[in-house]
Amino acid sequence: MKDRLEQLKATQDTDDVEEVEIAIDNAAFMDDFFLQIEEIRQNIDKISDNVEGAKKIYSVILSAPIPEQKTKDDLEQLTTDIKKLANNVRNRLKSMEQSMERDDTRSSADLRIRKSQHSVLSRKFVDVMTKYNEAQVDFRERSKGRIQRQLEITGKSTTDEELEEMLESGNPAIFTSGIIDSQISKQALNEIESRHKDIVRLESSIKELHDMFMDIAMLVENQGEITDNIEISVMKAVDHVEKAREETTKAVKYQSRARKTPAPTSSSAIMVLQMMATSSLAAYSPSRQVLSCPPWTLLMILPASPHDLSVNKFSTPNRTLPFM
Repeated sequence: MKDRLEQLKATQDTDDVEEVEIAIDNAAFMDDFFLQIEEIRQNIDKISDNVEGAKKIYSVILSAPIPEQKTKDDLEQLTTDIKKLANNVRNRLKSMEQSMERDDTRSSADLRIRKSQHSVLSRKFVDVMTKYNEAQVDFRERSKGRIQRQLEITGKSTTDEELEEMLESGNPAIFTSGIIDSQISKQALNEIESRHKDIVRLESSIKELHDMFMDIAMLVENQGEITDNIEISVMKAVDHVEKAREETTKAVKYQSRARKTPAPTSSSAIMVLQMMATSSLAAYSPSRQVLSCPPWTLLMILPASPHDLSVNKFSTPNRTLPFM
């Protein structure tokens, strides 16, 4: 018979090396994944900061009759930065999603972590872009209101439908051609034209971001089932932990109660112990008389074991019986 021990050891060593290599590969892969997650999160935070900056500039533009060109340039730069960062985040999230769909070699735990992180970032991205879209729409409506008021100053009353028609045509001359040539009318006309240009630029930005926004919104909607499954798993784990905690609490109570309650002793055992104690005390007493005392006092001075029944052992006054 051939000795296969060496061959088995060699095979086991090879398997161990492969397992170590897989573990190292998984660890390196997840490190790279978390690095990407952090970079995407930082970009989303930058978008959020830029959105807050854009909202402040919107307020400045709306409060000034004729905003400074620098203010408009700053807004244009922020808008460009937001679009650039948003496209970067969108592309990386989609690439990450495609990687998860075709990657079946990783452990299920790693895959759940990746899906969870991807879902969190996607929702955060949608939340930020939703706030940006809301700020843009609010700025558009308020700018439209300013145009409508300026038209009223010049004697032109317009409805919302007529104003929308002017904005869609891109030609404010539809309503400004008949404005009376006066200083007030010229100032109002300049503001109307300025607001109209702002709205045109704004709508261009909204259209550019619309497709990207809908793309990510659909991605988050598709992740709803995955997120729900993760939440269900977490809730089940919480229930198991809570149940285990309750069982542990009960066990502690039972153990504490058992320590406080002495073990029951049968009547026959008590009689034997009384006889043993009486015999020992009688042997010890010079007058050979049994001490007159209640039985429970004898139990309090009994030795810990039958082997300890001697005169010297009774010199310890507080010896008690062990639990039976």
